[in-house]
Amino acid sequence: MKKVLYILLFFVFAAGFAQQNKSAEIPGLKIYPNPVTQGKVFIETDLVAPKKIILFDVFGTPVLEKIIKTKELALPKIKPGIYVIKIFAEAKSSTRKLVIK
Repeated sequence: MKKVLYILLFFVFAAGFAQQNKSAEIPGLKIYPNPVTQGKVFIETDLVAPKKIILFDVFGTPVLEKIIKTKELALPKIKPGIYVIKIFAEAKSSTRKLVIK
């Protein structure tokens, strides 16, 4: 029963992020591989600016906050699960679901 509640909370949380203005989305955003299996994920955009990354768990708690200048983001101590990844670059931001196995 708790798992169903947690999953429901996750989707409500993710839907709140999705309500943002689409014109402020980061152009050309690609996140791969998803699901993550090797402890690192690659984030590509059309923008060359450094990217601020915040990874949220299903409760909305930030579990990782990092600024990257390349496209590689290491996730060494992140437990397997479903997360929401929020990416900021210049004055734009995008939010996606990220699965870690």
